[in-house]
Amino acid sequence: MKVLVLGAGDLGTEVGLRFQAAGHHVTAWRRRPEVLPSTFASARVDLGTNAATWPRIDADTEVIVFTPAAPERSEEAYRRTYLEATRRLIQTLERDGVTPRRLLMVSSTAVFGDANGGWVNEDTPIAPRTATAQILAEAETLLHQFSPSAIVLRLAGIYGPGRNYLINQVKTGAARKPEHSVWTNRIHRDDAAAAVVHLCTMENTPAQLYLGIDHEPAELSEVQTFLAHQLGLPEPQVGAATVNRGGDRRLSNARLLATGFEFSFPSYREGYASVLGGHGVRHP
Repeated sequence: MKVLVLGAGDLGTEVGLRFQAAGHHVTAWRRRPEVLPSTFASARVDLGTNAATWPRIDADTEVIVFTPAAPERSEEAYRRTYLEATRRLIQTLERDGVTPRRLLMVSSTAVFGDANGGWVNEDTPIAPRTATAQILAEAETLLHQFSPSAIVLRLAGIYGPGRNYLINQVKTGAARKPEHSVWTNRIHRDDAAAAVVHLCTMENTPAQLYLGIDHEPAELSEVQTFLAHQLGLPEPQVGAATVNRGGDRRLSNARLLATGFEFSFPSYREGYASVLGGHGVRHP
């Protein structure tokens, strides 16, 4: 089976490696193809450029995975990387007459907004709180208007090898426990990649939308305390915590689990233990 990964950064590269390990042919597009595994077919493509400059997509491509990653958190960067790139992908598929069996876009749970600590699932109405989240929602809508059978996988905060923001905060003493309850949701990079491959290869027809998060939403202070204990450091003090999140909520992965998907890292405990143990690498 031929697989095309668009925007093959850390997550997309891991997705491609997993497809390849399963015996599939992988082509990956990104701005710096020289850093991709030599076993991939690759092309130098800037997703923010005119679709007319994009290479042709092989007619027998069965799976297309779109894993964009904006270079910065600005409205302009998100519009170019997500919304405009989605429009150009559609134009390219129409230009080349390609109808993949599975088309999947990675999005973000940031589109939900705040839920005051309540539970959120795929049926929860979205309420983007920022311009960048609104752009993500527009890109999802555009893709489904073009292909109602396309899959959108909204991922929570990705962590894993080389993604050490919380770990470094605890190590440097900069971490502060929030004064009030703050729920966080996350998924290990490897589980995110495995979920993409699973949804693109499962026998049953996937739904339009899945949430990609592990089994256990956790309060930020709980995760900080766990990391401190693992590192043999004092627990962070309560203070004004910097929390990068789209809202206070607990996300459900029930729909993803119902497909038969199994997590390697069902909670932050197993995942961060693996990261602290030096397992895995972050792809350039």
